[in-house]
Amino acid sequence: MTATIRELSIADYDDLIGLWEEAGLPFRPRGRDRRQAIARQMEGGTAIFLGAEQDGELVGAVLGTHDGRKGWINRLAVHPAYRRRGIGRALVGAVEERLHGMGIEIIAALVEDWNEDSMAFFARLGYVAHRDIVYFSRRRSPDT
Repeated sequence: MTATIRELSIADYDDLIGLWEEAGLPFRPRGRDRRQAIARQMEGGTAIFLGAEQDGELVGAVLGTHDGRKGWINRLAVHPAYRRRGIGRALVGAVEERLHGMGIEIIAALVEDWNEDSMAFFARLGYVAHRDIVYFSRRRSPDT
């Protein structure tokens, strides 16, 4: 992998949204993924936004969060033209390292059930699917 991993800032917002679009990652630009919401998340102390940059271009990104006892990989995206080069693996490793450094010993990845490529990717990294857990959410609005 020749990409450099670094922390993202709100200055990277447009590139991050562009990457999510290119990667086919669903996002909510009028809700939790709008610029102001991402800025708040970046400043909140429980989110880790990392990007993989190659030749000045954002080619991958990961969002990790934690609740003080468990870490979560919520978003992992690699530009389609840069997949299968170890960028996703490097991003996951970097966010795991940051979370472990905070004392977080359990890290879970949230993957939609239609995303078979991501499920296979996390399985290759040693993550175990727990089919006995059902995810519930309550949203203030559909954009959240």
